[in-house]
Amino acid sequence: MVITINADSRGTAEMRCTKENTADRYARGTVAVFATPALVGLMEDAAVRAIRDQLPAGYTTVGIGMDLKHLAPTPIGLTVRAEAILTRQDRRKLTFAIRAWDDKELVGEATHDRFIVEKEKFLERACQKGK
Repeated sequence: MVITINADSRGTAEMRCTKENTADRYARGTVAVFATPALVGLMEDAAVRAIRDQLPAGYTTVGIGMDLKHLAPTPIGLTVRAEAILTRQDRRKLTFAIRAWDDKELVGEATHDRFIVEKEKFLERACQKGK
């Protein structure tokens, strides 16, 4: 099945920096600022939101890579907002340019690849590993 996603599709996601999503929570003893893993998740969410309504029933996307630069710290209390733009589609591989800002400045930039999969087949394959 050929699935075509609209070029330049955009999605956004935002998250407030709290104690639960700080670097100190992810890597004990570091610092209480927005964690890089939280930024990755936020950026993935923005990419998913950009294209999810264009996928046929039974299909989803999975992340297969991200080249991320976490540029600036965000303290507890500020909100981080990510915007993803679909920049390329190569069959089932989707590439996004993503930028994220807190209430004061640009805090991250990334290129993110996702792959369109049939949800049931993907889950079946994953479940086989547990047997």
